[in-house]
Amino acid sequence: MSSVGPLTGLRIVEVSAFVAAPFAGMTLAQLGAEVIRIDPLSGNVDFNRWPLAPSGQSIYWASLNKSKQSVTLNLKSEQGQALASALIRDAGILVTNLPARGWLDYERLRRGRGDLIVVELTGNHDGSPAVDYTVNPSSGFPTATGTTEEPVNHVLPAWDITAGLYLSVAILAAERSRAATGLGQKVSLALSDVMLATVANLGYVADAQINDHSRGPDGNYVYGAYGRDFRTTDGRQIMIAAMTPRQWNAIKNATGLSSDLDKLGQLLGADLDTDGGRYAARGAISDLLAPWFAARSLADAEAALTEAGALYGVYRDFRQLVAEDPRCSEANPLFASIEQDGVGRVLAPRSPLSFSTGTQGPVPAPSLGHDTGDVLSRLLHLSYDDIAQLAQAGVVNPSTSTAQASVMSS
Repeated sequence: MSSVGPLTGLRIVEVSAFVAAPFAGMTLAQLGAEVIRIDPLSGNVDFNRWPLAPSGQSIYWASLNKSKQSVTLNLKSEQGQALASALIRDAGILVTNLPARGWLDYERLRRGRGDLIVVELTGNHDGSPAVDYTVNPSSGFPTATGTTEEPVNHVLPAWDITAGLYLSVAILAAERSRAATGLGQKVSLALSDVMLATVANLGYVADAQINDHSRGPDGNYVYGAYGRDFRTTDGRQIMIAAMTPRQWNAIKNATGLSSDLDKLGQLLGADLDTDGGRYAARGAISDLLAPWFAARSLADAEAALTEAGALYGVYRDFRQLVAEDPRCSEANPLFASIEQDGVGRVLAPRSPLSFSTGTQGPVPAPSLGHDTGDVLSRLLHLSYDDIAQLAQAGVVNPSTSTAQASVMSS
């Protein structure tokens, strides 16, 4: 598979499942790296994860494996493990969120390549298991979400996504270090540490220590500033926010309530030109703004807010996002329509990073095992007969040798 991008020439083997490591591999593949994902013959545990296309194909799996190559091997067999290990050593870089033991053990792998880089994601720093759904409850965010004292879990796998980006950075940092020193290394990242570092970096750990304070649920208000959602006359919801004086003035101008809001500040003794003042008066401000939104349709409210330069966003479900938001269309250079095997024609994003030297468009995910024959012959120099024998031994799928024969005959 030819690729174009700043990481062209970088080869990475990914042995993974679910979100974090596949997200890291896709991130780098969309920037031009050659990413070879190795799975068991019938796919890993995430191969049939929802949502599914009518064909039964996992839309989830296809979406997280764009721009990659897919190799399937019998990873329970010694031959399959040996082939996977050889591909890892050839690439020189492995990213995984599976237990790095047995044939995936770093010390065992590096015997064949001393400058090997292994980037490994674990659940907790002690190696015990954890997933996004078990890490998140301890983060404090579920107890600060919603409007009641009952914790509310968000459905975005935020820690997995953040971990995937950390894994991407780790690969590039370790590769840069190797280029300078000639030395490989193992980089370990714990999912729970991603959560803990993020909570601390946003100030919530220090707030608890210094102020003995824990932020509680406050609906959709913006913490420490002004922002809230409002319902329009046609039953839609819109979120406004004022993080700067200009944005606050834009809300005042859009709604025509500038004078009333100024009087409200005087009445309450609150300086509404400051974040703290607006946050303290958030309930009264919202009581004043709510009737304005309730008397207008979403379209009319948007028009007024846009004209005034206000900061706002419209609440949409996933179908409304696709149907209504022009940013989620080919009008946005991020997207292009691709034909995804087993799924159909879909709108797919490239990397959200845009480079002045050019950015590669979205490339469909391969079908499971599609590249097995090509990768084994191209990188490990196996012949058609070698691959046919592997198929006969159950190390690769029988279709691999058939496909390889077709490629060689053409």
